[in-house]
Amino acid sequence: MMKVFEEPNRNQWMDLVTRPSGHDLSQDSLVENILQEVRSQGDMALKKYTAKFDQVTLTSFIVTKDEIEQAIAIVPEDLKNAILLAKANIETFHSSQIREVKIIETMPGVLCWQGSKPIEKIGIYIPGGTAPLFSTVLMLAVPAKIAGCNEIILCSPPDRNGDINSSILFAAHICGVNKIFKIGGAQAIAAMAYGTKEVPSVYKIFGPGNSFVTAAKMKVQQEGIAIDMPAGPSEVLICADDTADPDWVAIDLLSQAEHGTDSQVVLVTDSKELAGKVQEQLKIQLKELPRKSFASGALNHSHVIILKKINDQIDFINTYAPEHLIINHANADEIANRINNAGSIFIGPYSPESVGDYASGTNHTLPTSAYAKAYSGVNLDSFTKKITYQKLTAEGLQGIGPIVEIMAEAEHLIAHKLAISKRLEKIKKQE
Repeated sequence: MMKVFEEPNRNQWMDLVTRPSGHDLSQDSLVENILQEVRSQGDMALKKYTAKFDQVTLTSFIVTKDEIEQAIAIVPEDLKNAILLAKANIETFHSSQIREVKIIETMPGVLCWQGSKPIEKIGIYIPGGTAPLFSTVLMLAVPAKIAGCNEIILCSPPDRNGDINSSILFAAHICGVNKIFKIGGAQAIAAMAYGTKEVPSVYKIFGPGNSFVTAAKMKVQQEGIAIDMPAGPSEVLICADDTADPDWVAIDLLSQAEHGTDSQVVLVTDSKELAGKVQEQLKIQLKELPRKSFASGALNHSHVIILKKINDQIDFINTYAPEHLIINHANADEIANRINNAGSIFIGPYSPESVGDYASGTNHTLPTSAYAKAYSGVNLDSFTKKITYQKLTAEGLQGIGPIVEIMAEAEHLIAHKLAISKRLEKIKKQE
């Protein structure tokens, strides 16, 4: 069960905000070997590691149109409708992030603006093991399509029959993703980073995964392949007071704990009584979960933090920088406004984190492990790059040119200065 810390000193906080460490040097070595083999041997290496880790022998990794049609046919209608509604909400929210181009005249005749261009080729990794995340297909493919990405590659591990989960294929189909490959793990990241005969290379890789996938993403990033963000096991922090329903607080904690034994959940409260009731509910509700072994493992390295002062609670939350923050508190809106570090915030008792995971419209691909101090969650901008533009008239160059000449000469960059001077001389002769 969760360990309780009552009024911990601030010098203890760094220990309390440290996530469970799953780092393994042997894992780093294995991931490096996988990357090198896929880079040098291509599809042959992919077949080797698919047989080893997924226990299935494939002659091709490509998901065919027939396979997609067969998968669509077996997805229950109620699930199809739920996925379609979630897709519509995600489209609505992410479409609202399109920004109008504004041309700014910084000086007379000096025009500057910024424009977005889609990243032409992106890769999406979708876990397909104990929890096939078809919802992540929506979270990544929908904004990619809105952004205008030309090529979207999707990789997901096959089961022992050589198939990808039918709901993942349905979600990909309705999002217009048709380049789908039966590849999982670090080898999938390698395939998208380097390209093989069957799998095209991409410019940026998105998607969650286990520690091997995360390690592979971090390594290819060092080689110039962009990734969405550093990401680790899922986590939630709940800020609650005695107005919160302990039943709801407990199930919200468990909803993240069930992701895996390496997840972490934290309760921050000023109420010792609420903390006790939540612990009781955790014991009761844990027994009902099909994934109770995962949740139980996560609870073993999770915390209850009791802090009487609201300022201390807010400071602790900002220090922890949670991936998900649920504020089930009488002053939820006020607290939310004072949070600087969080991936996504759920305000009030009727806003469970589950709605953000699936259907409210916000993106569930979020920074973990305190990276929310510096990183945003996935949004429309994640699929674009910004290009700045400037256009000067002759009048504009005459106005700004002398300033640039002075600055360039002071930095001893004379060619920079002459690029201005030569133009100004010709403009003067033409007057």
